[in-house]
Amino acid sequence: MKNMKKYLIIAFAAIASFTACDFFERQPLSDMTEDIYFRTAEDFELFTNPLYNNLLDKHPYNHQSDHYIRLSLSNLLHGGSYRTVPASGGGWSWTDLRRINTLLARMDSCEDEQVRAEYEALARFFRAFFYYEKVKLFGDVPWLDEELSSESEKLYAPRDSREFILQKMLEDVNFAIDNLPAGVSTFRVNRWAALALKSQFCLFEGTFRKYHSLTIDPATAGVETVNDYRFYLTEAASAAEEIMNDGPYKLYSTGNPDKDYRMLFAQEDASKDEFILAVYYNHPAGIYNNSTAMSILPAQGRLSATRKFVNTYLMADGSRFTDIPNYETMEYYDEFQNRDPRLAQTLRAPGYMRINGDAVIAPDLSCTCTGYHIAKWTMAADANDGDSDRADRSSNDTPVYRFAEVLLNYAEAKAELGQFDQTVADKTINLLRDRVGMTRMNVASLTKDPYLTDPKTGYTNPILLQDPNVVHILEVRRERCIELAQEGDFRWEGLLRWKEGKCVEQDMYGIYFPGAGQYDLDKNGTIDVWLYGASEAQPTVDKTNPMLAACAVLRIGSDIFLSEGTSGYVDPQQKSEHTFNEGRDYFYPIPIDERSLNPNLTQNPGWDDGLDF
Repeated sequence: MKNMKKYLIIAFAAIASFTACDFFERQPLSDMTEDIYFRTAEDFELFTNPLYNNLLDKHPYNHQSDHYIRLSLSNLLHGGSYRTVPASGGGWSWTDLRRINTLLARMDSCEDEQVRAEYEALARFFRAFFYYEKVKLFGDVPWLDEELSSESEKLYAPRDSREFILQKMLEDVNFAIDNLPAGVSTFRVNRWAALALKSQFCLFEGTFRKYHSLTIDPATAGVETVNDYRFYLTEAASAAEEIMNDGPYKLYSTGNPDKDYRMLFAQEDASKDEFILAVYYNHPAGIYNNSTAMSILPAQGRLSATRKFVNTYLMADGSRFTDIPNYETMEYYDEFQNRDPRLAQTLRAPGYMRINGDAVIAPDLSCTCTGYHIAKWTMAADANDGDSDRADRSSNDTPVYRFAEVLLNYAEAKAELGQFDQTVADKTINLLRDRVGMTRMNVASLTKDPYLTDPKTGYTNPILLQDPNVVHILEVRRERCIELAQEGDFRWEGLLRWKEGKCVEQDMYGIYFPGAGQYDLDKNGTIDVWLYGASEAQPTVDKTNPMLAACAVLRIGSDIFLSEGTSGYVDPQQKSEHTFNEGRDYFYPIPIDERSLNPNLTQNPGWDDGLDF
């Protein structure tokens, strides 16, 4: 892995030598002329390197949803008037597609047939990837598969149907699967990454169509046959199963169930076993991310888990935490006892220590807005001689696709198709539980979890609640949210495709405090938090007293808000709205400037941009 990292310093540094062109620009993408470029594998590699940099998510640990929030919510979570139609931008960028189509138009310049096939496959992988992002944001979009000049009529093309786009994406990704190398290449796209992409976007499309009751008129779809949601779910399961059966991947494990899940994300080098495709970081080369600082520095937004999410973690024996009497008022120490081991490897639990650290650390309320302090991506205390504790100095590689997601894609597709049974559970969810030493799922004993179907805490879509497979679907969703916690937009995208946007309006609470007083959160003999009432004088804290040396002193009603005023759950959003417009917010709006330039682009439902055509 170290040698691979040294090699990739050169490849990724080359990204900086390319400047992206505007979609409508007529100037060439490179100063090199066509007669001397696009002839060798090296030419193609340099030309495609920016696609890795521009399209892959380099901050997967940084996203918000109803499960992970910051002190300041994103506009997506605020909803309402916080979301408006932009003049430009807003995800409506086509620069990278132009690079892809430029490459595809010049394939014949290379005489090496194998090189042409591989890089056409890579370009078509990225085109499918590109359009997946566009479909998630906008739904129907124009399909563009050639370079456009300023005179091209396609600049004024209307939006193509969702089904047309999906069938083109399938053509591209299937070509990529057939022509990309099959060897392990953690930082370069291979056929297994293409299969992972296929399983991902087919699962999204199948569930989106199911839960939105989406039907597409064959007369206007622009295709001979319109596929239903079951087609896409079957394709998702088949792609995932091919990786499971034939791929070179497995779950990362060193035989240490108390550490392996945590180490998968904290260690510097990506796991070749589990990470199918990863984003590369290297401290000596100055290629950093911000994952560690996110959890340990107060000025990083205080990203935190919500109580609703923490409550979904099962007990270690597989029973439901929310079936325990009085679970609602359990305090921090008690609610972490005997839970799914992934909880203590995702958040700071009682007894938490940094990797290679020498002290037990309680949640720091200057770094967490709910009290549920993130820990999943935190590198070792001595990583890079401690430099990783600074902002933007982490060097742990981050996954784009990992084998665990593939297992969950398969499990979810099977559940949605009514084909989830003990065999499927053993091939998927129970492998994830085995890694952390948790009791295996017994499918025959599953019952519907009232917490996950309560309008205050769970899902409410009637299509789900009336599905005969609702029990299996709920349990797969639980496992998906837990295993993929704080990894990209999985939760937010789940709410979109399941048509469960109203989950955003549910309470975004944190840990429970019965009232003012001193709290030893992790029961280690020192006071971590001292809460005092709004009418009380601030207590004097003797910091020379070892019991109080690290104590945070907070006034209720100004420094910290509790759901019942003087007691209750930490409520960081007490003064903030978080709403979801069912008739509008499942799609982004198309920017005003784009519709002004191209009147054939219709606006998405519910968005008022002031244009009257």
